[in-house]
Amino acid sequence: MDPVRTNNGSSSGRLSSYPTNASALAFSASVPVSQMPLSVVPATQTAESLFHALDRAAARTATAIAQGTKQTNIEVRARLNEVVQWLMSNLRTKGGNAGPCPPVIAREYVSTLRVNFLAELASTSNLNANEVVDALIKLEEAEDAWRQTDRGKFISRLTGADCADAVVAIAHDIRSPLCSILLLVDALRKTEKAAVNPIRERQLGLIYGAAFGLSTTVSNLIGAARGEDLVQGKAMPFSISEMMHSVSAIVQPMCEEKGIPLDVELPKHDARIGHSSAIQQSLVNLTSNALRYTDAGWVAMGCTEVSEDRVEFWVEDTGPGIPDDVLERLCYGFPPEGVKLRFSSAGLGLAIVRTLVEAMGSSLQVDSGTDGTRFSFVLALSIVR
Repeated sequence: MDPVRTNNGSSSGRLSSYPTNASALAFSASVPVSQMPLSVVPATQTAESLFHALDRAAARTATAIAQGTKQTNIEVRARLNEVVQWLMSNLRTKGGNAGPCPPVIAREYVSTLRVNFLAELASTSNLNANEVVDALIKLEEAEDAWRQTDRGKFISRLTGADCADAVVAIAHDIRSPLCSILLLVDALRKTEKAAVNPIRERQLGLIYGAAFGLSTTVSNLIGAARGEDLVQGKAMPFSISEMMHSVSAIVQPMCEEKGIPLDVELPKHDARIGHSSAIQQSLVNLTSNALRYTDAGWVAMGCTEVSEDRVEFWVEDTGPGIPDDVLERLCYGFPPEGVKLRFSSAGLGLAIVRTLVEAMGSSLQVDSGTDGTRFSFVLALSIVR
C-alpha cells in the first residue's frame, strides 16, 4: 500500500509540500482545460467528449484536494492542468511530439484524478474505446512519473519488492543506538545502587524499560522481514542454564521496576544441542510480554524435561488472560485497528515467537484463563555426551 496515496475526499496536508509551478498558476480554474489553446490538430467529436469528461474530473479533483489541504482550488487546479494539458496534447497528436515526459506532480493528484475520470466516463456518451484506453494509459504514465523523484524512489523502496531489505536496514540503524542506551543505563543503575536514590533509580528503570521495548520491537521487525532465515546454521551445543540466565538478566530491570519476581526453573541435563539464539529470542519476547502485562503476582520461566531428548520451554504469568478471539489475531502480526493486544499494537512479538518455534520444528501452545497465561513449546534437543 502506497503510504502517500490518499482517498478522494480526504487528501493529506503533506500534498502542500509539492512545489507549485509559477507558470501553471496563470491558468484560471474557471477556464476548462479542453478550451485552452493547443498547437495541435483539432480533436474528433469523441475525443472532445473525452476531454470534457477529463475537465470535469479535474474540477472535482481540485475541489476534493483543496478541501483536505491548505491550498486553494486554483492552486490545485493549476497543477492538475499541467497533466491534463500534457495528456490532451498526446491524445490529439496521437503519439506525436507533445512532450516526451509527463509533468511531475504529487502522485495523489493524479490517482484521485484518475478515479474521478473513471466516474465521469460512466456517464459520458459518444466515446471511442481506443481513445479511452489511451487516456488511461497516459494517466498511468503521469502517475508513475512521480516515482522518478527522490521522494518517489524512497517511498517505492519502502513499498516495493525490496521493502524487506529496507526495513532491515532501517531497523539495524535504530537498534545500534538502542543497545548503547541499554548498556549505559544498566551501568548507571548498578552504580546508583551504592548510593541509594529511589527517584533516580525509578527514572533509570523507566528509561531502560522504554529502550528495551523499542529494541525488542526493532528486533521483531528485523525478524519479520527475514522470515524463514530467522533460524540459521546448524544446531550447536549450548548451556540451557546460561541461556535462561541471560534472558533473566535482560528482563531483570523490568522485574525490579514493577516489583514482580521472576522465577527460573532449570532442567536436570544442562548441555544440549539446538539453536540457542532462537530459543533465547523466543523466551525474551514471552517473558518481557508477561512482565509488561502482569501488575501483581509473579512471572515464571522454565525448562522441563519431557523425555531424555525432548524438553519443554514455558513462561507463565498471573496477568490477565487473553480472549480466544484476540489470541487468534495475535498469530499474524499487524492486526486490525482497534483490537487491544498483548505483544504491542503491531502484534509482531507473538508472530515472531511462532515463526521461530515453527522453524525449530515445534509449535507454540497457549493456555489462558482468568488466573493467568501459559506459553510453551517442546523441542527435540539432544543431550551433549
